[in-house]
Amino acid sequence: MDGSIPIAAAAVVASQEDREAVVPETSGDGFVSEELVMENVGEGGGALQEEEEEEENGDLSNQQLVTDAELEALLSAAPSLPEESRGVKIPNGKREESTAAAASGGTVSKRVSAASSSLLKKRSNVSSSSGSTTPRTLPPPSPTFLRSSSAKAAARRLLEASGDAPNLVSEKGTNAIGKHSSSSSSTSDSAPSTPVMRRSLSGSSTRTSAIPIPSSTPTTTQSRRASFSSVSTSAAAASENHRRASLSARPSLNRSVDMTAAELRKWEAPKLPLKTSGRPPNSVSSPKTPPNSLKRSGSSAATPSKNSLSSEPGKLGTKAASPSAISQNASKPVLPPPSPRADSQNVVAGEPNGAATHSTPARKKLSPSVLLPKRSTSSSVENSSLNGSLSKSPSRLVTLPPPPPVVESVKPAATAGGDADVRLDLRGHKVRNFDAATTLFTSKLEFLYLRDNKLSDLKGIQLLKRLKVLDISFNEFTGAGSLEQLQHCPMLQQLYLAGNQITSLTSLPQLPNLEFLSIAQNKIKSLAMAGGAGGSQPRLQVLAASKNKITTFKGFPYLPSLQHLRLEENPILLQQQSFHLQAQAIMLVGRALIKFNDRDLSVHEKELAGQYPPHTAWCLQRGWKLCAPEQAVASTMEFLVSHWTKLLPPGFAVKKVHMDLPAEEDPCHCEFMFEKLKHALEQDKVEDTKEEEECKEEDSDSELELHYQWFVAGEAPIDFLPVEGAVSDTYWPKHEEVGHSLKVECTIVLKKIKFGPVFAISKPVSPGTGCPKVLRLEVEGEAIEGSLIKGSAVVAWCGGTPGGKSLVSWLRQESTNDSNSVAIVSGAEDSAAAYKLTLDDVGLCLMFMFTPVTEEGVKGEAQFAVTPVIQAAQPCVTAVKIVGEAIEGNLIRGIGNYFGGREGVSKFQWLRESLESGEFKLVLQEKMEYTLTDKDVGLRMMFKYTPVRTDGCQGDPVTAMTAKVLLAPPRVEKLRLLGDMKEGGKVAISAIFTGGTEGASCVQWFKKSTPGIPAEDEQLEPLSSSTVAKAFCIPLAVVGHYLVAKYTPVRSTDGESGKPTFIISESVVEMLPPELTFLNIVGECTEGETLTAQYRYAGGYEGGSEYEWCLHESKSGYGTSIPEAAGQLQYRITKQAVNRFLSFRCKPVRDDGLQGDWQSTFTADRIQAGFPMFLSLHIVGEPTEGHQIHLEKEYWGGDEGSSKVQWFLTRQDWTQREIKGATEQSYTISVDDIEGLICVSCQPVRSDGVTGPVSVSAPIGPVLPAPPMCKALQICGLPVEGGSLSFEASYTGGEKGDCTHKWVRVNSNGIEELLSIDDDKLDLTSEDVGSRIKLVFTPIRKDGAAGDSQLVLSEEVVDGEPEGQGLVIPQCFQDVEVVPQTVYFGGQEGASEFTWYRTKHKLEDGRLPSDAHLLCKTEVCTPRLDEVGSHLLLHWVPVRKDGKRGTPIIAYSDLVLPAFPEVCNVAIREVSEGVFVGEGVYYGGLEGRSHVCWYRQTAGNVRTLIPGAETKMYVVSDEDYTCSLIFGYTPVRSDGVSGNLMISEHTAPIYPELPRIQKLVISGKVMEGETITAVEVIPNTASQQHSWEQYTKEIRYQWSRLWQPESPDTYERLALQQACMYKVRLEDVGYCLRCECVVLDLFGRSTEPVIVITSPVVPSFPRVDCLEIEGRGYHTSLYAVRGIYSGGREGKSLVQWFRAMAGSPDLIPISGEVGRMYEANVDDVGYNLVAMYTPVREDGVEGGPVTAATEPIIVDPEVAKEVKLKVEAGAVKFEALQDCDRLTPVKAHRNQGLGNLERRVVDVNRKRVKVIKPGSRTSFASTEHRGTYAPPFHVEVFRGDQQQIKIVMDMKHEVDLMVQSRHIRDIFVLVIRSFSQQFNSTPLNLLLKM
Repeated sequence: MDGSIPIAAAAVVASQEDREAVVPETSGDGFVSEELVMENVGEGGGALQEEEEEEENGDLSNQQLVTDAELEALLSAAPSLPEESRGVKIPNGKREESTAAAASGGTVSKRVSAASSSLLKKRSNVSSSSGSTTPRTLPPPSPTFLRSSSAKAAARRLLEASGDAPNLVSEKGTNAIGKHSSSSSSTSDSAPSTPVMRRSLSGSSTRTSAIPIPSSTPTTTQSRRASFSSVSTSAAAASENHRRASLSARPSLNRSVDMTAAELRKWEAPKLPLKTSGRPPNSVSSPKTPPNSLKRSGSSAATPSKNSLSSEPGKLGTKAASPSAISQNASKPVLPPPSPRADSQNVVAGEPNGAATHSTPARKKLSPSVLLPKRSTSSSVENSSLNGSLSKSPSRLVTLPPPPPVVESVKPAATAGGDADVRLDLRGHKVRNFDAATTLFTSKLEFLYLRDNKLSDLKGIQLLKRLKVLDISFNEFTGAGSLEQLQHCPMLQQLYLAGNQITSLTSLPQLPNLEFLSIAQNKIKSLAMAGGAGGSQPRLQVLAASKNKITTFKGFPYLPSLQHLRLEENPILLQQQSFHLQAQAIMLVGRALIKFNDRDLSVHEKELAGQYPPHTAWCLQRGWKLCAPEQAVASTMEFLVSHWTKLLPPGFAVKKVHMDLPAEEDPCHCEFMFEKLKHALEQDKVEDTKEEEECKEEDSDSELELHYQWFVAGEAPIDFLPVEGAVSDTYWPKHEEVGHSLKVECTIVLKKIKFGPVFAISKPVSPGTGCPKVLRLEVEGEAIEGSLIKGSAVVAWCGGTPGGKSLVSWLRQESTNDSNSVAIVSGAEDSAAAYKLTLDDVGLCLMFMFTPVTEEGVKGEAQFAVTPVIQAAQPCVTAVKIVGEAIEGNLIRGIGNYFGGREGVSKFQWLRESLESGEFKLVLQEKMEYTLTDKDVGLRMMFKYTPVRTDGCQGDPVTAMTAKVLLAPPRVEKLRLLGDMKEGGKVAISAIFTGGTEGASCVQWFKKSTPGIPAEDEQLEPLSSSTVAKAFCIPLAVVGHYLVAKYTPVRSTDGESGKPTFIISESVVEMLPPELTFLNIVGECTEGETLTAQYRYAGGYEGGSEYEWCLHESKSGYGTSIPEAAGQLQYRITKQAVNRFLSFRCKPVRDDGLQGDWQSTFTADRIQAGFPMFLSLHIVGEPTEGHQIHLEKEYWGGDEGSSKVQWFLTRQDWTQREIKGATEQSYTISVDDIEGLICVSCQPVRSDGVTGPVSVSAPIGPVLPAPPMCKALQICGLPVEGGSLSFEASYTGGEKGDCTHKWVRVNSNGIEELLSIDDDKLDLTSEDVGSRIKLVFTPIRKDGAAGDSQLVLSEEVVDGEPEGQGLVIPQCFQDVEVVPQTVYFGGQEGASEFTWYRTKHKLEDGRLPSDAHLLCKTEVCTPRLDEVGSHLLLHWVPVRKDGKRGTPIIAYSDLVLPAFPEVCNVAIREVSEGVFVGEGVYYGGLEGRSHVCWYRQTAGNVRTLIPGAETKMYVVSDEDYTCSLIFGYTPVRSDGVSGNLMISEHTAPIYPELPRIQKLVISGKVMEGETITAVEVIPNTASQQHSWEQYTKEIRYQWSRLWQPESPDTYERLALQQACMYKVRLEDVGYCLRCECVVLDLFGRSTEPVIVITSPVVPSFPRVDCLEIEGRGYHTSLYAVRGIYSGGREGKSLVQWFRAMAGSPDLIPISGEVGRMYEANVDDVGYNLVAMYTPVREDGVEGGPVTAATEPIIVDPEVAKEVKLKVEAGAVKFEALQDCDRLTPVKAHRNQGLGNLERRVVDVNRKRVKVIKPGSRTSFASTEHRGTYAPPFHVEVFRGDQQQIKIVMDMKHEVDLMVQSRHIRDIFVLVIRSFSQQFNSTPLNLLLKM
């Protein structure tokens, strides 16, 4: 504008702590301290979000593009950024044309603003690192690159940069900046953009990028933005003039900004507590001390301005601008704000300062900024960008001249104010000795910059106790002890060690406040630091270790606060075994890690890190190589065991190390098991034999003792702190330990020598469930009656909030033998924890039940604490006294209050005073009452009470004494009427007489119609006179009246009478109910007799009483009523009553209709049967021959037994005889009975064997004969040709006459032919063959009567024996079929047998020759070559059609003649590669010397005879390749006869043997990064060697990748991988490599592909063997599943319990039962319990489920016994409790405990169930629920409550009950289910399993 050079600057407002924590330097690895500043800015997320909203709205006025020429040199030493991180792309690679870009005016300004806007958007989403997916286009420049430092070069660069200054900002851009200038001064909350410039490798161009860095203003605690103000041109000119005037005096200039005390106080930072990052939370960002100087340098002299801004790292100097200046600046074009600094505040002597200083207007004070110091060696400001990942934007470049060379001696620069006390900049001064700079040190120094020097140690730095930032990058430190002096700088927050020669960090001490550490560009191989286990930096947040030689994580330090780790360009990134570095870093650092190598951590790596066992970090820290998660458990365990082996006692090894998964306030159990090795056991045996006595004494010392100590980890499971007091094998993690891992160390003590420790590390403690748990319950107090006991509980709240109203109750254990028999202590249900023991508690145990409840209302599981048995107190008695008047005859009683257990037989004694001695003598004991007698008159009585407990313990006696006993007048008291006040009853009066000895007292009886004791006799009606008798019989007249007795006492000594006393009955005399006083049966108990019933009636006058007679099998059984005898007193005994009892029942009925109860009586004996006899006897049936007749009879006399029967025959001569064998009830008349009479006699026999008289029936007859008939007819003989047939016939029907018969032939077509009549035999001929013979028989009686004819049919007539009658064989020729000539006889010929033989000889005797050779077994035969010249022999066996064989016949042929010679099937066969054989089938006798030849045929069908090829085998030569072969064959017979020439088909073209691969193998290690080679194995044959040498053309390879070798088809081809060598890449990990090889020869042929596949690594699979369920088999038993697990370390294996019916495959899951233990209940009866065990490995891999089952669960025998008794009874009642509060939801919600329990009675029988509410004093019993067993009736039990039962009556009604114990509940449920088994398929026997 006016010749001034615009210089862009950025001011970022930050707190003093933020500025101190930032070093504006770029490390050699490109990771600048921008990460920390960006982190500080990021915490004020609200400001960043507001900036993004402003940029999205297009408001570019809030963006300031700042460039500074001094940034050029800084970026030139840092690596180039990728294109994506530079904000604006420069097309065509013209990034070096920065001048042209700067000259584009307003266009450039718009682009830069837009780039800054997009940059802020990316900042919130992109990780704060410089990493990008696009590789760098330029290599990083050398750190030693320097620009020219001459004054001319600096001036030239300055002029070049300022030449186009007026065109930098367009009009539009200027207005935008001007708006921002005014708005920022008023609001002070806009965000600036800090430009960062980088120089290209050539040094001729620069790159700038606008980096918006929001920070907080001094006036707000939430926003961290820097207020930017534009600098007016006039102000810039004034500043230039002022600086020109001051430059003439000295080469450097330090200006102070004067500020008031009030302004200074505003800049002070509030003293707030620091976070772990060293910054106060939500603090006002302001410096501790106001900046007092500002230094800017330019290329021309200018007048310094008072309104100047001075900035250094961590400091700021400001002065307010006037309102006029602000208004003027707002109306003029304004350049971008100046750079925070152009030169160092503390300048070395001779350093030029030429840049103009510009002021930034603000309200009274400006926002402090984070400034960018320069690299003095290149006269450029280093890259101070606080985030290497931010995009860079091009901007105008301003280059300043470099400072002159620095001398060895260091002199302090002149500094105004106190800033020099806290900051010192000696960069690039070639300082070799640190002591040379100690003269400049002060105790207040906080920021020290010593980069680009020659330092090699830090001697003298111990003076800087307050040092916070130290930059010693690019020096000559080696690390070998050179960093130990840093231990004297405990306040150090940032340390820069980049660009040195450090090889190790072991000398780096622990710095408690270190937050940033840069060690890039060194030679470090390990990150291990000083201290044990790799060292520790507790607050380190950023570790930049790029460009080192780190190869392993071994010795990795403990860095709990590390958020960003950079390891670029280290060998560890290239090593194949170091895969998944992010996951390793996550495990080593912990949850604090956010970025790795400038990128956000991937979700996959986080998940992968969680799959490794918890101790992986410990193993990595000690050198373990990471492997796949599936192998990590076994690999790390092997690594740990190898580490522990050195720590264990000799001869011992680790067998098992296990720790449960920890959860908040849940017990975490650990288990360590050790085993003794075999050789150690053998050695122990030898030592035991030699030193047996010593070993016995030291047995206790030789056992292993295990001591435990628990630790809790920080952010990563590699640093642990011990937990005080946690020294057992179980530990309860606390709330503050959630998210942290636990570690338990087990120290072994053997013979008082400590070994170890062995340890286990857990996963992070998971948060609690919120459900509280009771850790410990205690009951304090003495367990003695009357004592006060108090229960206390230790509760683990498991994440819940304490303060809820926990439930406390006391329960009394009813039985010491049954822990389930408990009852709630009445009155102590809702009481406090204190309880006073009472008598009811003695001998029992009390249970203190505590249910924890959180403030949120979550209930935990109730726990119990049981007291010892409550003991009784020492027995004692108090308040002993005598009750009653001391008057003769009175009853006195001794009483007292007993205490001390249950009172046993306490001792009571009554003693009477003695007149002589005054002592008391015993008169009565063991009674508390005593009646005074006349002996006691005038004397005192003493009562002595000695308390005695039930166990016999006796207390001290206590006594009481009466006054002297007085004599009483005669009287009676306590009158009582004894007896029933009923009609006819006897009553007596009893009374107690007092007043001496009773004499003849009188009693008189009266009746009275009204109640009440009368006063005089006139009111009574006397019933008797006054008598001495005291008994009285109530007459009938008193019925309905009251009975009164008058008792007049009379003393015996003097006859004095006392006052009469009346007594009246309590009720009127009642009439007796009708009843029987006597009942009997009279009569003889015999069938047919009459019985009479007798009874005596009482109870008024008898009315119509009821009678009934019944029959009984036994007196205890039910009877059957006899209807015909109802209402009668007599009964005639009938047959149905025999052997039974008779009973007579009578119901008395009074004349008024009142009925009494039925009464019955039985006969004394069973009813006897009458004498056996027949009342009738006769025969039923027709008296005819062959008919059956029956006996009919009527028996009398009980039950009939086996009566005796006999049939008789009376002949015509009236002679009678017994029919033998006719003793049955029926008889079949025979032929012998014809014309006779038949009768039967029978003797009755009773069932008991008593016989009666014999009875004879009337005869029937005469017997008539039956009609003639043939009962049986059969043909005798075989129906065979040449045989004969006869017959047999059975005749009945009187005397047999001349019967007739005839023979008939029945042909196969059904035609009959008569053969003969009345011939006894029939001879069969050939004509009968195939026919059947029928015989017809006609029976004829002697009298000529003929019966019906009967016929019988024979079987079919068969042929005779087969026979051969002739056999001839014709002339035979070779291969000509021969048909023999045969003659057969013997029926129809069947499949005769023909057998052909070959023989040289003929025998005449019919035998087979010895040289006979079997040929075939067919009817015809074809002779072959072998038969030529031999005879054919035929062996013929004739066989009939039915299979019958005849006699064999033999026949011979003449000699067999040969056929004409010929050949067929001429062909060529290749027997091997290049070897062919000609083949042909010769025919025609024996072959002689046949002729063969070979022909070669070309592709043009030209055939040529191959000379010399005259054998059947032919070997191919090279001349035959590409030609075909032909084989010729001329047959010649052995006798010289020749046949015709035959040739074969030509072969395929002949080629040499195809080169083939015998085997393909892989050479090399198949792992990532290695090169493997596919090697072909060639067959070791001459032909293959020849083919490979002469005819191989090419070998092709193809590599593929596949996952499963079992499925070779599923593979992925790898493009361009077609060589025999292949380098395994990262993406191949987890796959199998597949190589396919194909060989091509010169003829264009290819071999089949040969494939080789590498086998994948398969992890072991979890499984469980020998799974079984342990338990007793009862429904009350506890069952546990046991199995042998294998397959890695077992994790949380899954267990699910099921029920299964026997024989059914269906499984019914039991809800909620997923533990290894299961407690059975009544629902399991009859079922098999099945446990399904799914093994799960620690990394979550599940194995196949395995099941185990029990036998069917049976009922506990004790329960079954009681259930059976109750079921047999048929009805039973149970007592139960019902919670009435559960019936109403409101009460149920209020009462969380047991509620209001009421008693209920459950009445159960075989038909129904009733729930009855018992009656009380104010109500009657009532039935609340009633139901049958029909569905849906059922009974439910609850697993969580062993006393609760639910009875579901129907769909609408159900009732919840509670019983005393589980035992009673089981009986209750089983009884009901037994009664309801008619609706249930499960029978009772199955339920009880008796």
